[in-house]
Amino acid sequence: MSSSLTAREVCQRLREAALGILTFEVCAGPDATGLVTVDIGGWRLLLDFAGQRLHHCEYACSPEGHEGSLESWQRYGTDPVSLLSTWELGQVERLLLADR
Repeated sequence: MSSSLTAREVCQRLREAALGILTFEVCAGPDATGLVTVDIGGWRLLLDFAGQRLHHCEYACSPEGHEGSLESWQRYGTDPVSLLSTWELGQVERLLLADR
């Protein structure tokens, strides 16, 4: 694994998708566990989206191959989804629902 992505870096991609700055595409899912793979401007994210609610980001990979995971983010007490504002979270949830 290359250098690790921070929760803030991944949150910024989610914010940019919420604002319509970056393209947002659901690539796969949700699977039986509620995990959805999305592409946000070339970044791959694995999101826990169950019951029409976005719970957290399990994994992220930048176009350059940098990676981050929930396990590493939680060591610092947060994950990218928890850094979103209420409005941003709602927008991302709408994007996830719109693609179903």
